[in-house]
Amino acid sequence: MSDKPERPEQPEQPEDTATGKEQPRRRQARGERRIQQLLEAAASVFCTTGYTAASTNAIAREAGVSPGTLYQFFPNKEAIAIELGDRLMHDLRETYGEALAPVAPATSLADAVAAVVDRLTAFNTEHPVFFALMHGPDMPGGITEAHDALHTNLLGRVETLLASLLPPGTDKADVTRTAHVSLGIYKAGLELVLSHEGTERQAYIQEIKNALTRYLEPLVCDRFGQPAG
Repeated sequence: MSDKPERPEQPEQPEDTATGKEQPRRRQARGERRIQQLLEAAASVFCTTGYTAASTNAIAREAGVSPGTLYQFFPNKEAIAIELGDRLMHDLRETYGEALAPVAPATSLADAVAAVVDRLTAFNTEHPVFFALMHGPDMPGGITEAHDALHTNLLGRVETLLASLLPPGTDKADVTRTAHVSLGIYKAGLELVLSHEGTERQAYIQEIKNALTRYLEPLVCDRFGQPAG
């Protein structure tokens, strides 16, 4: 089936109101609802078929609208993926900002690791399309640079958190290496988490926590500055 609509539909018009000021506001709200509807449909299609096999026609069908309606808002599927990726990356920045906050002095390593893993996996399980887009073999070229910037930012936040836990004077290269390995363990486990449901998913989440805790235990210092373990 062709991915090109026969003819774009006319934009939906808002109802007449007593004041002209209400029309742009309603038009904007209606347009945002339609965009959100299309993005949710795209997320479902991308998760099911992958980005390369997806089409704007399939996204329009999933959204319950005509291809012409979709093309009022997005010129192609890459534009949809970029908008979806931008919104998800914005939400993820807020999530890891909370997840990677400084650890309270009374918090154990296991509890600190659990808090980070729980927040990050909650985001990914609520938005599985993020992993499908960002870690699939067919990532849209338009969001590669933004994803790389996000990864660099995330790695920096992990380094900052680890620097507060590792023994004072730890070489920066060692902190960076530990951050890379920690993030690698999490991402490897996340793929397993997303491929399971229910109690088995929870079991894999716990395995990630166990692996990270056991990896970090010999490296971090306790609240008195002595090596843990």
